[in-house]
Amino acid sequence: MLQRVATIAYATYREAVRARILLGLGGVAGALAFYALVVGAFALQESSRVVADLGAMTTSVFSILVAILIGATSLHRELEMKTILPLLARPIRRGEFLVGKYLGIMLVVGVFILAEGGLVLTMCAALGGRSPALCVSAVASLAVLLAVAAWRFPKARTFGPIPWAAAMMLAGTVLAAGAPGERSLVLASAALSFMEVAIVAGLAMLFSAFSTPFLSALLTLGMVVVGRSADTMARMPIKVFGKGLHDLAFVLSRVVPNLHVYVPARPLLTGEGVNANLVGYLALTSVQTVGWMVGLLAVASFVFQRRDFT
Repeated sequence: MLQRVATIAYATYREAVRARILLGLGGVAGALAFYALVVGAFALQESSRVVADLGAMTTSVFSILVAILIGATSLHRELEMKTILPLLARPIRRGEFLVGKYLGIMLVVGVFILAEGGLVLTMCAALGGRSPALCVSAVASLAVLLAVAAWRFPKARTFGPIPWAAAMMLAGTVLAAGAPGERSLVLASAALSFMEVAIVAGLAMLFSAFSTPFLSALLTLGMVVVGRSADTMARMPIKVFGKGLHDLAFVLSRVVPNLHVYVPARPLLTGEGVNANLVGYLALTSVQTVGWMVGLLAVASFVFQRRDFT
């Protein structure tokens, strides 16, 4: 079973690479990095903090958008082109196919989060006192290494971004040792973004199991908006909105995944808050993530099992 799921995940990741999704994400990451540096230049002594905050925010937003885009269209593309029929004719279950698709999406988004996080950490290191020439040399060397590997080895064009993104994150983490607050924020935000995307991708797979790509993307985006506002919706004042709307908002805040927990306040991420326990917080959010992920995939598999392709 694991081999079949891994094969589907690999095919999904390879499809995304061939569609130049990772290349587009790389361009977006570079543009956002330049924008963060420009904004940080106006912050004087707080430039490193501004870059870390903007980098964490943009990583979260774009990873969610990518998960929605791939999750809402990947399965439908298989159905539209009828490529799923010969696959399911083989000894592979529909649930395994769905889980493989999900893991492929998570691999694509994980590569983006690692690469973007490493780039943001490198910029924070340069602004925090590390030699700018050293930071630029590290990023340039890794970029050249990836380009050479892709030129010399065809398989590196597909699998090369995975170790390269991990190397980017590792290099950024080492270089940003002089800015511990920003490093803690970026690393924790990257982990929380990956957890949040795990739920968002599960929602996209659930909706795409029975709906069209446009409606699946719309429903998933709506769930993200409601999930990010769950805490606010649970406390809507009755005097302003009325009891009916208050009760509806309260029920929605309890039914949908609470995604607000994946964007906590900065003092918790940097360890500046009173009684801040970042490790414990990450452990609790990971438990919530696993619970929602398993539940959403189970329901999606159940729905997909009963879908008629004819």
